[in-house]
Amino acid sequence: MHALDVLGDPVRRRILEVLAHGEQAAGTLADVIGTEFGISQPAVSQHLRVLREQGFTRVRADGARRLYAVAPT
Repeated sequence: MHALDVLGDPVRRRILEVLAHGEQAAGTLADVIGTEFGISQPAVSQHLRVLREQGFTRVRADGARRLYAVAPT
């Protein structure tokens, strides 16, 4: 998948906008993005997976939580 394909989706762009303000838990992102776009938690998780696999975000475990941040590269 090309970078423009990844960033062409408004949901993924919004996730990156939220993460630009700092690291966020996956649950928090699901709440914010789900409310704004009217999509389910699994749909938000799918977008997070695409962003992670394409190198736009990084994730780290903090107990049971998964914390996402914009990848430094």
